[in-house]
Amino acid sequence: MSASINKYAPSKAEIERRYTNIRQAMQSNGLDYLIVSGSEYTGFEGAVRYMCGFHILHRYAYVVVPLSGDPVAVFPREATWVGDHSETFIDQREFPAHCGEWIADYLTARRAKKVGVYGLEYVINVRDYSALAKTGIELVDFDIPFDYARAQKSEEEIASVRRSMEINKAGVLAVFGAYRDGATETELMGVAENLFAAAGTARKTMDMICSGPNGSIRPQMVFPTSRRIQASDAIVYGLEIAGEGGHWVEFSRVLAPQGVDAVTQEMFTAYQEFHVLAKKHMKAGATAAEVHRICSQPFEDRHYHLGHVSGHSIGMTMIEMPRIGEGYDFVLPENMVCSMHPHIMTEDRKHSLYFQETYRVGRSGGEALSGVPIKIYYGGETEF
Repeated sequence: MSASINKYAPSKAEIERRYTNIRQAMQSNGLDYLIVSGSEYTGFEGAVRYMCGFHILHRYAYVVVPLSGDPVAVFPREATWVGDHSETFIDQREFPAHCGEWIADYLTARRAKKVGVYGLEYVINVRDYSALAKTGIELVDFDIPFDYARAQKSEEEIASVRRSMEINKAGVLAVFGAYRDGATETELMGVAENLFAAAGTARKTMDMICSGPNGSIRPQMVFPTSRRIQASDAIVYGLEIAGEGGHWVEFSRVLAPQGVDAVTQEMFTAYQEFHVLAKKHMKAGATAAEVHRICSQPFEDRHYHLGHVSGHSIGMTMIEMPRIGEGYDFVLPENMVCSMHPHIMTEDRKHSLYFQETYRVGRSGGEALSGVPIKIYYGGETEF
């Protein structure tokens, strides 16, 4: 039994649901096997945890899933004592010196012909991929089908998502409450990070800021520094975290002690209109592209540029597919969870606005999981 206790560990029924969905996607794509890769790189450890329960502390890991039969968790030997492997809910666990060579031999011995790889675009260790490529087995990118298969969250997962949101909200509120004239950017971020660590997020935080002078916000997202905040600044602490259950959420709001300038206020009005539309149109049966087109209309009407898509699916990996943007005809299922954070800017790129809200796709509309109003905060708040 694991030395740690995680009340969000998946039930047997939940594990079976995950494997059933993934294997259906494998079968639809003609796969013999699937390699699921995960890395400690922030936000990209979740697929391995989703498929085997292991929480990567350092380095990387894999789960090899046959179309039928028992899966195998593969960990680098040098990480035998790194992380709590008793969290792993599948029985076969291997610790080879070279994961790629071990998986290559495993697949070759079973005469695998077509193998999907989740993490082929961003995650898989290059050395391991090289070993697999030498086998001559057909390797196909399975990032999108894998994410589509896990897009609809179970009630167990939704409970974990809601817990993560409560932690994220508490961190943002702590930043607002701790604000004082002359505080540094890093001091305020430290208040949130201290709360997150105490709540069990471990390394699963990805925090940044956007800021600007005289009630405006520059487009660049940056790490906080020791710069002292001016009362005339506008600033967004963009906080993205996952709680003990491993489900990521994103939530932030604008902090502007003396308010925002006229250009930013108009951008904020457009943002409010965007979220009204999101609550109405993020419903089961709509496509990701449709939601993007409808919800971004307030920005189009004002000729704002979008720095990227309106949002994306989010789960045990920070950024999952589909994006909420043009070209994604994925039909949103009920209980899909999406982070919505359009990054808008003026044509001269001198003013921008960016903050996050996480939504649950409902039958008749989207549920903003924070329940926090879309408004500007001034510092010193003790409640939303």
